[in-house]
Amino acid sequence: QRQLVESGGGWVQPGESLRLSCTASGFTLTYYAIGWFRQAPGKEREGVSCVGVSGDTTGYADSVQGRFTISRDNAKNTIYLQMNSLKPEDTAVYYCAVRSGGSWAGWGQGTQVTVSS
Repeated sequence: QRQLVESGGGWVQPGESLRLSCTASGFTLTYYAIGWFRQAPGKEREGVSCVGVSGDTTGYADSVQGRFTISRDNAKNTIYLQMNSLKPEDTAVYYCAVRSGGSWAGWGQGTQVTVSS
């Protein structure tokens, strides 16, 4: 079964860091661009970051630019999102997805990130 699984979320205080992981099972991520998204309570899902197939091309939302870093380890079939200097407004459920056929697909269950003092 083709599936994406997000992990690494948790509760942290403002200014702290977390690293999220997105691991694929049943297929390889090597040939896909990958995106991280988040959805806060009462808000629509928004794009956070994306990485191209080679890993050389990345993109970030303005709200996380300079604080978050996306990377991929194709040998481990895993995409990472390093999140530094976390803010309360980063609180959300974080999801990863693959770019396929011109749309984002393969949504997992997500991982909860809570930033609060």
